[in-house]
Amino acid sequence: MRITSLIAGVLSIGLLGSAAQAEGSLDRLSQRADLFGWEAVGKVAIGEGGFCTGVLIAPDLVLTAGHCIFDRARKAARPPSEIRFLAGQTGDMEIAAQPVARMVADPDYAPFEPISADTVRHDVALLQLARPIPSSIAAPFRVGTIGPKGTQVSVVSYARGRSDMLSWQKSCTVFGRGEGLVGFDCDVNHGSSGAPVFDRSGVAAGERARVVSLVSAGSRKDGEVKAYGMELPAIVATLKSALRSGRGVIEGESAQAQAPAPRIRSVGQPGSAPRVLSGGSASGAKFLRP
Repeated sequence: MRITSLIAGVLSIGLLGSAAQAEGSLDRLSQRADLFGWEAVGKVAIGEGGFCTGVLIAPDLVLTAGHCIFDRARKAARPPSEIRFLAGQTGDMEIAAQPVARMVADPDYAPFEPISADTVRHDVALLQLARPIPSSIAAPFRVGTIGPKGTQVSVVSYARGRSDMLSWQKSCTVFGRGEGLVGFDCDVNHGSSGAPVFDRSGVAAGERARVVSLVSAGSRKDGEVKAYGMELPAIVATLKSALRSGRGVIEGESAQAQAPAPRIRSVGQPGSAPRVLSGGSASGAKFLRP
């Protein structure tokens, strides 16, 4: 796909309709044993029931979509105190939980602009947890470069209708890439924002999967789902540098001092549905009209 066509696809994104793509290709990670290897993927819990998906790339650093840390209604960044990371949450339990102490979005991201190729290209945020989650509990993933059109990728995410456990789509395809944008035909929905897109091509040789993009936006039409993300390495390097320097960082008030040690604990009510709101409330996805 030519990059002009890919950009046109991003510009035509609208709200997801009621049509649903068949989910036969999705594996539900419903048991603790199913999570083995994916413990570092978790729910970014926002306020009173909103959520995105995020992934650890260091014991104290979570990568997610930039729009997840902004409140469109208030036209302001959310305070870190409203956001928690729940590693490997399944039902009412998670592998580990930590509040967010500091966070930063790509400085070129415009959170209150309509969806466009440029907003998707920069829709990345890095969350620093109040305390690290030990690698023995949830081993972080490395960030890598995504392959060309036709590359097979994999997505692990939460989403509306499957918000109580992670779902793993083992294989979907990159249908376009260029100018920092990536398009892939993975099955995503509200709540999948920030979900890691993995390259697993080295697994057969004993290498671990790498995070090569994040789900930023998507469209669903006539049962066909298209998702859009960005190339990551340069953005992640910029965000790590910003956290070190403090440039553009949104600070929490006192999470560092009072943060609990990582542990398995119960949250919410078993089987409860998330409250997914629009208009910048506790929304778990960036599927908005331009």
